Amino acid sequence: MRTEDVLAAIATGLWRWDNASGTVTLDTEAARLLGLPAEPVVLPEVAVRSRFHPVDWNEINGIVNLAVAEGTLAEARLRIMDEDGRVLRTVRSRSKPVENRDPDGRVDYELIGTIQEIAEPQPGTTAAHTPITGDWRRSREAFLLDAGRALAEARSTAEVLRVAASLSMPGFNPDGLAVFGVAGDRLSIIGHHGHGPGDEGPFTDMTLETDYPAAEVVRSGRAIYLPSPEDYKRRFPATWPLAQRFDRESWAFLPLIVAGRTMGAWMAAFKHPVSFSPDERSVLTTVARMLAQALQRAGVAESERELTTGLQRSMMPQLGPEIPGMQIAARYVPTGGGLQVGGDWYDMIPLPSGRFALVIGDVQGHDVRAAGLMGQLRIAVRAYASEGHRPDAVLSRASRFLAGLCSSQESDSAEDPDLGGGADPDFQSPRFATCLYVECDPRTGVLEVARAGHPDPAIRMTDGTVLVRPTAGGLPLGIVPDTDYPTTRFTLEPGETMMLCTDGLIETGGHDLDTGWARLRAILETEADLAAGHLEKLADLLVQAVHGPSSHHTTGPLADRREDDIAVVLLCREGGGCGCGSPQLHPGRPARRTMLTVAQAEPEQIAGARRQIRELLHDWADPEQVDSVVLMVSEMVTNVLVHTDGDALLVAEAAGELGGRRLRVEVADASDELPHKRHPGEMASSGRGVLLMEMLADTWGVDPQGEGKSIWFELREQSKPDAEPVR
Repeated sequence: MRTEDVLAAIATGLWRWDNASGTVTLDTEAARLLGLPAEPVVLPEVAVRSRFHPVDWNEINGIVNLAVAEGTLAEARLRIMDEDGRVLRTVRSRSKPVENRDPDGRVDYELIGTIQEIAEPQPGTTAAHTPITGDWRRSREAFLLDAGRALAEARSTAEVLRVAASLSMPGFNPDGLAVFGVAGDRLSIIGHHGHGPGDEGPFTDMTLETDYPAAEVVRSGRAIYLPSPEDYKRRFPATWPLAQRFDRESWAFLPLIVAGRTMGAWMAAFKHPVSFSPDERSVLTTVARMLAQALQRAGVAESERELTTGLQRSMMPQLGPEIPGMQIAARYVPTGGGLQVGGDWYDMIPLPSGRFALVIGDVQGHDVRAAGLMGQLRIAVRAYASEGHRPDAVLSRASRFLAGLCSSQESDSAEDPDLGGGADPDFQSPRFATCLYVECDPRTGVLEVARAGHPDPAIRMTDGTVLVRPTAGGLPLGIVPDTDYPTTRFTLEPGETMMLCTDGLIETGGHDLDTGWARLRAILETEADLAAGHLEKLADLLVQAVHGPSSHHTTGPLADRREDDIAVVLLCREGGGCGCGSPQLHPGRPARRTMLTVAQAEPEQIAGARRQIRELLHDWADPEQVDSVVLMVSEMVTNVLVHTDGDALLVAEAAGELGGRRLRVEVADASDELPHKRHPGEMASSGRGVLLMEMLADTWGVDPQGEGKSIWFELREQSKPDAEPVR
């Protein structure tokens, strides 16, 4: 009896599906089962496909692709439709995909198999459902959606492994999981679940030539299903003793493939027998593909994080060795969209002269390019300073360096769009940087400051009063290559603390320069901070005022609440009142003192002198006396600029206990011409300086010096008189 007759007797048809030619060959029984005339026929693929239910066709297409990838049988249930769309019958198809290679080298496949009618359970009967049911399909789809979402959200290898361990597959939940990785010709375990400590020992360093399922999966790129211990023992007798001790019944080993490369294997082991039906294999294969993609993403992300963390650590600012007689503290808070380094930086540089330099700067922007320019500019500034250049020369050279660096990047991006500049106009746009360079003599406390568009330093005096120290400055670095940066010189007295910061500390949280300084001054002048006696704590308090919980209660008047990188450096010269080092006791309250030079070419600095006096006398008892002092200082400095050819040196000192202090203000110049009293008319615009001092000051005078003179006045603090009661 022929094979065709036997198959026809049991209502089983034969078919051959040639994917390359797009034709399907049916025998007599297969044609009948598909609702066609009962005779052998060769039909186009479209004619046969129209006989299948659309949902079943989509499913069998995935099953066939799975069978091609694994080299197994493709088995599926299909509903046969008539021309009117009614279901005629349900058949089971079992076929073997066979690869064919055409003369051009293109690989295709051909399906050779059988179809057989099966009986559907009737409504009201107790017939068991097959694994392919609507409810199971819905559970499978929901499981795969949840698993895909969880794996997509995993950001590290450890998280991916935790998600894989928590997967609860519909109908067949694995008891043990293991993920194997490949390194050269060795197989190792990346992670596992459902095993005890040390159980992974024999599998941690296994060659790919080992007769072990995971090794074979990696070598062949095909899945291996072992439904029973007998199958395992028969196929892998050498490594069966390793698996036997875990007392499991079924195993599935699937390749982890990304972009055509097998990066490892995934094992799912079961305490109960699993037949690994096509639907179960489909679920496992889909999970393996998602797991491979998630592990690949996590590996790439971890490599990038390791690389960027190493680069960021090398670029992070650092302070140098301890300096006798001085204390230094610094903080850095980047806000670059996840970057741990931004455009702000600070540095402490030992100089050949035995002094040291403090540098703080801010490169325009908060992106990767700003961080890169910051690193290069920081190295350049350190190199110029280490050569022994003066502060003004260091900034001039740094400005020339940054301008040349930006122009070379712009030209390179224009010539080669592949460098990235063509895709991002901001990448090739010029950048500038603000910078403040301070050269410090630790023995005398003398500071020489050069400033390039950066906020001025602030000085906290021994009694806690904070003054913003005006310094001469030039344009930000990189705008004009050849720019001069004048140097300002002053002394940091024992017990005083200097604060250098970037504008992020001042303006973050909707603040402008004025309100931002007021917020910081409140922190710096707090008596509790002074008594705390620790510069590091003061640095923390400054950052917390901007980024801590209290920052939500101290928002500024501006609508823009964008954050900025923050860098802050505190330099304290040890002495009484500073709170660090060995405090020296004062017999009384320490004196406040400020000094400022107003140059002939900078008359706008008169406003800075007025601001200095107001900050010095911020807690003076009588505000009207403060107004009088500001008026006299403005008049004295203006007279020097108008009637002499030199600069004006302003020195102000307030000494004594609160409520009874004495203020002495001196304005010195290089002219020998003494002031004299005038009698200006009502419409005169000048000539009232001496009259004002006679009316407002307690005492005043003129002291001739070797070259020039010094005009001074003194004023004693007095409480503002109470207003007379209204009668």
